[in-house]
Amino acid sequence: MTMTFAELLPLAPVLIVGMTSVLVMLLIAAKRHHDLTGTVSVVGLNLALLTLIYQVIEPHPPVQMVTSLYMVDGYAQFYTGLVLIATLGCCTLSHAYIDSFKNNREELYLMLLFAAMGGMLLPASQNLSSLFISLELLSVPTYGLLAYTHERSKSLEAGIKYMVLSAAASASLLMGMAFLYAYTGTLDFKQLGMTIYTQGLTQPLAVLGIALIVIALAFKLSLVPFHAWTPDVYQGAPAPIATFLATVGKVAVFALFLRFVLMSAGLAMVGLQAVLTGIAVLSILLGNLLALRQVNLKRLLGYSSIAHIGYVMIAVVCLGVGSLPAVGIYLATYLLTSLAAFGAVALMSSPYDGDEAESLADYRGLFWRRPVLTAVLTVMMLSLAGVPLTAGFIAKFFVVLSAVQATNWFLAGVVILGSGIGLYFYLRVMVVMYMTPPDTPRIDAQTHWGTRVGGIMVLLITLLVLLIGIYPTPLIALASHAMIFTG
Repeated sequence: MTMTFAELLPLAPVLIVGMTSVLVMLLIAAKRHHDLTGTVSVVGLNLALLTLIYQVIEPHPPVQMVTSLYMVDGYAQFYTGLVLIATLGCCTLSHAYIDSFKNNREELYLMLLFAAMGGMLLPASQNLSSLFISLELLSVPTYGLLAYTHERSKSLEAGIKYMVLSAAASASLLMGMAFLYAYTGTLDFKQLGMTIYTQGLTQPLAVLGIALIVIALAFKLSLVPFHAWTPDVYQGAPAPIATFLATVGKVAVFALFLRFVLMSAGLAMVGLQAVLTGIAVLSILLGNLLALRQVNLKRLLGYSSIAHIGYVMIAVVCLGVGSLPAVGIYLATYLLTSLAAFGAVALMSSPYDGDEAESLADYRGLFWRRPVLTAVLTVMMLSLAGVPLTAGFIAKFFVVLSAVQATNWFLAGVVILGSGIGLYFYLRVMVVMYMTPPDTPRIDAQTHWGTRVGGIMVLLITLLVLLIGIYPTPLIALASHAMIFTG
């Protein structure tokens, strides 16, 4: 099958990232140069983001099909933009972090670009085959990224754990696809939904197929009871890669999950909707309760991410299609907050110079040494807790509003209860930073961290988180246009 340039144009951002990865490969083969490789990667990602912005602001068809596999609508463009922003942030954080790495450093950017392509394609997927290909394109490079600083035993362990468990999730995904194809004879989301809805929502093959796919995606989202890998992998991963996993890995997969369950009539199944409600409640309560006992900041943020995906799931089960703006607002604010929170950890860390700054003890008295970096972490903790005048408050407000509009007072109460529990351990992190500092800190950020690209990025995101908390109208407008085309 031949395709014209105009037909491929909707995927221009993905193609630019793909061409950038090819250029990076050629540069690595010709001559290894860390600064050049990092610069080319960032320039390519910026070009892709500018192309996406141009497509959004210029008059164009609201829905653009790329074969029968991908649908580039407002929904796909919104989440593609989030993936590009997160990948740019991770690339800038990686440059300073990996600079002291004793082995080859350039391949890290190559794998980030490959994984970003998978993350960009996931929200646009409307076919089970493109779902699987895009998900594996995101996952397989992530194995290498997690184990990149392999001389750290925890990093190698994180890569192996994620690879083995991710393979099990892929097996569940493929089995679910096989059951659905056996029952419906199609892999297209829309046709799946029409067939399942007209022929019965209780057919065993259809229910089992969708359930197996939801289980596989729930693993990628680290929802309870498929969450056990999350704190270990987050702790062992290099700090910028933990950032990538917590942002791109979660946002892209959730965007795919939402498109799938809405277009395939999954949410119309009463049993599955009850299961998703239970998963959301357990994720919120267990994620927050397990975070209470953590003295490791990366593990704490890992358990926190479980709870936050549970909050988003509440909006989905309450309103279905009507929850799309609330989901978009929440995932955008979660992505920005996680970028800056993990970014602060990355700025304090190095794979060899003092190892990772992951223990809460490493942040004791940080205010007296690095007041601006302390302010960054303080704002991020307040945002994750959902305190007013931060982006996190706006996000949780819309989730509670979704539950109230659905008159589901129980789920609204669960969100409030989970936020109350979370407030305790987020405040604990803040208190540690303002305590009396130790005489000789084990690890510290570089003196001029704020003048580096990664530091500037973290500072800008902090200002953005505060701006969204005070004036959320632009983000609400963007999320309101990120709708799934179902016609």
